[in-house]
Parts: sequence; C-alpha cells; structure tokens
Amino acid sequence: LQQQDVGASYPMGLTAENVAETYQVEREDQDAYAVQSHQRATEAQQKGKFTDEIIPIRVNKVSYDENGPRVDTEIFDTDELVRPDTHVEALSQLPTVFKADGTVTAGTSAPLSDGVGFVVLMSKEKVTALGVTPIARFVGYKAVGVDPKLMGIGPAFAIPEVLDLTHLTIDDIDLIELNEAFASQTIASMREVGLSEEKTNVNGGAIALGHPLGATGAILTARLLAEMKKRSNVRYGMVTMCIGVGMGAAGVFELV
Repeated sequence: LQQQDVGASYPMGLTAENVAETYQVEREDQDAYAVQSHQRATEAQQKGKFTDEIIPIRVNKVSYDENGPRVDTEIFDTDELVRPDTHVEALSQLPTVFKADGTVTAGTSAPLSDGVGFVVLMSKEKVTALGVTPIARFVGYKAVGVDPKLMGIGPAFAIPEVLDLTHLTIDDIDLIELNEAFASQTIASMREVGLSEEKTNVNGGAIALGHPLGATGAILTARLLAEMKKRSNVRYGMVTMCIGVGMGAAGVFELV
C-alpha cells in the first residue's frame, strides 16, 4: 500500500518522524518536551489535581504464594505511567524505533495504555428542563483533513478553523489540552499556531499519562474543564488533537 502512496497505511510512528523532519523538530527538543510532560503530570498528581476528573474503581489483583492464588481488591484511581524520575540524559540514550536515522523514540511517544472517558453533553433546552447546572458551554468545533503522512500536524490546521468559527483569537483561549501522541507533532503544532507553553497541557499530557485509543476527546475535555474550574481568571478553553489517517480536530468551551 505504501508503494502506491496510500497515506492512510502509514504507521503512526512514521508519521511522527515525517512531522519532525518536515517541521524541523530536533531530537533534543522532543526529549525536553517529554521530560516536561512527566514533570507536570508528577506535580499534578502530587497536588491531587486529577482527583476531580477520575472516578475510582475497584479492581481484583491476583497474587500467588505457596498456598496458591490469592485475590485482593484494591482501589484504582491513579494513572500508572507517570515517571517522576525521567530526565533528558536518560531519554537521549534511547534508540529510535520507527526509523533508523530518525528522532522519535519510545520516550517521546505516548505509551500503550487502557482508559475510558465520558462527557455529558446536552442542549440548553434539556439543561433547563432537567434543572441541572452545566460546567461549560460548548462554543464550537471543527474537524479538518491533512496529509495522512503528516497526520500529527492536524491541530495546527483545526485550531485556526475553530477560532474563525467562534470569532475568537488564540489570545482569547486561556487553557489548551492538546493530545500528545508524540512530542514531535505536539511541538510542531504548537509552533505553527503559536500556542503558549504556559497555557498548553499545564498538567502534563499523554506522553506521561497515556493515550488510550478512542478516549482522547472525552479525557482531554474532562481534564480541561476540571482545571478551568480551579482557576478564577479563565473563560475559554480548547481541546485539540490529531487523528489517525490524516485529520485534526479542535473544540472550544466557555466556562459558565
């Protein structure tokens, strides 16, 4: 398929390499960004910032001793993939995994993880009928297509579209959650649109917290709204992501 230039057949890791090369994202920048993601996620966990967005569940844990298997029940409420001791020196020693002479490593890629998220979305009329108090207003959303070989750059094309739709500027957006499928595509997307590091993924991202397939939009929305509620000086927030086979999406929320 790749010989016929069917871009949708490209492995995700190879698209990350393509983005790094096309948008000149150096290996050192990718390593540094991954470390920052883990540092921010570590600090957020230590401060209990994820408590409001995670529903604890009971899980059975099986252990074995001389008497055979034993099942214990424990509360699962913390993302397991965050590495507080990650540092640039260690990441710089990792081999590339998608391209022999590339720059993308396991350390600068989102890890394999399980997860689930949900968001309750309803019309203004339904809110009134039920008498519930909403957290935020869904202002607008845009999905765009990009070159499948550069799928990770999707946010850079979706963000201007949704800003135009909502009659806002990037300076109006107070907090941003951008999926970190790979450090290369995150950095490239941020540079292309001029996203502020102080506003983007303030509690770390998928490189540290995981990137479960199909759950990104809901998870990032929950994370964004939870953080917006903690701050007194924010109004608009944005969730944006790249999407496999060549898409980008972005949505804007207004705290109410």
